[in-house]
Amino acid sequence: MKRICIFAGSSAGSSPVFAEQTRILGQALASRGIELVYGGARSGLMGAAADAVLAHGGTVTGIMPTHLFEKEVPHPDITKMIEVDTLHERKAKMSELADGFIALPGGFGTLEELFETVSWAQIGIHQKPVALFNIDGYYTPVMNLVEHSVKAGFVKEEHQDLMVASPDPQQLLDEMEAKEKPDLR
Repeated sequence: MKRICIFAGSSAGSSPVFAEQTRILGQALASRGIELVYGGARSGLMGAAADAVLAHGGTVTGIMPTHLFEKEVPHPDITKMIEVDTLHERKAKMSELADGFIALPGGFGTLEELFETVSWAQIGIHQKPVALFNIDGYYTPVMNLVEHSVKAGFVKEEHQDLMVASPDPQQLLDEMEAKEKPDLR
């Protein structure tokens, strides 16, 4: 994998462990030479990930709609900022650039991006690995919901494996690399 897109909160959350673990993930990405692709903000877990990648010599590409430049302050130090018109363009560009996706803790926007990405994998739009960085058990309820959806007959059992999850950044990246399909671009 050359580029990983993260979905993450523009807030740091209620526990310092979220930002601490996000910085460890950023360091792991940089140490593996994996470029970070993300929403471009300076704040919250998004900013913590970008700062960590940059601090360890990595490359960061941010993608932000112009209308969010006031709400989500763009990160001034990232390697490259791509300005787009809409959130749909942002997600499409992130998907185009990424070889895989990691959802960090976040709110409705993060969850929406996660579920859209895994839905796209389910219907064959992409074959890129999707991962949950399960910091402090944040994504355990989501994993339980997916398991419940399988048992209730709404998600096929084989689709449950479309997402990998781990609280350990190195293990998460290893699992993603194991699921990676050959790049046919």
